Amino acid sequence: MSYEVVGITVLWSFLYGYLIVASVDFGAGFFSYYSKATKKNHVIHNIIQRYLSPVWEITNVFLVFFFIGIVGFFPSTAYYYGTALLVPGSIAIILLALRGSYYAFATYGAKESKFYSFLYGATGLLIPASLTTVLTISEGGYISNENGTVELLYRDLFTSPYSWSVVILAIVSVLFISATFLTFYASRAQDTNALKLLRKYALTWSLPSIVMGVIVLMLLRAQNIEHYQNILDIWWVFAISFVLFAVATFLIWKGKKYGTAFILIMVQYLTAFFGYGVSHFPYLLYPYLTIYDGFTSEPMAIALIIAFIGGLFLLIPSLLLIMKLFLFDADYVQGKRK
Repeated sequence: MSYEVVGITVLWSFLYGYLIVASVDFGAGFFSYYSKATKKNHVIHNIIQRYLSPVWEITNVFLVFFFIGIVGFFPSTAYYYGTALLVPGSIAIILLALRGSYYAFATYGAKESKFYSFLYGATGLLIPASLTTVLTISEGGYISNENGTVELLYRDLFTSPYSWSVVILAIVSVLFISATFLTFYASRAQDTNALKLLRKYALTWSLPSIVMGVIVLMLLRAQNIEHYQNILDIWWVFAISFVLFAVATFLIWKGKKYGTAFILIMVQYLTAFFGYGVSHFPYLLYPYLTIYDGFTSEPMAIALIIAFIGGLFLLIPSLLLIMKLFLFDADYVQGKRK
């Protein structure tokens, strides 16, 4: 296996980690605000806060690793994506800053503000929508590179059905993943009222998530026929993903084994996410940039691979420790210990 393949695999693993952890976080923010708007805050507020308190500070670690790594392994991405994503990237950074402000105010006991609660809920949807711009642009057709000048074609991006379908898929996936985890978390806390409401949310967003996945696939055919054909060549990966989704949704509908259901959802997105990555191989930006174009030097690649694998082995045990001490500790989950 070449250094290029190892490098992109490590980075894709970090991005998948961010997909799961951040989805739970972003979705929790939306559900928190939505419950306040619908006068049901008293039902799920404690569940959401008990989850967020020990986790929110480490959520973006995965994202930081990914962006440092993508430039470190593939310096040419800075040339193509740096200019093109200046505006979308800046918006995402501002939204992350606003979200961090809410965390700080909420954590350190400032008086709760309806405006900050709204920002908290809104950023839970807007951040994934802005970040998915990278995946959309990577399919090609949204960037011009004439006379050595990279330019993002905003009109094509904002009028593209494929672009908007990816945004909607990101949003509904965030809500589905988050609702599924919070349902499991409420069951661990033995909070019947919260469990009933969150289970309803999980079932509500299950069908839109799978429908939007199919719509994105259909629209991809017109956007990037080569990628679409590659997906059809490994259709069985996405078939496995669908079966996992169906089993998980059935378990939630039957009201049992919520932990197993969430694990199945994680594996569902794992297979779909890596299936998407493999079918997009070797392009980082179609048709301009592949993983073999402008790859870093061999000594730097080896150093980065060692550093990132080491970081992964440090980050995962840290998350497991937090889960053991806080998230899945019986007394903490049930609100008996802070």
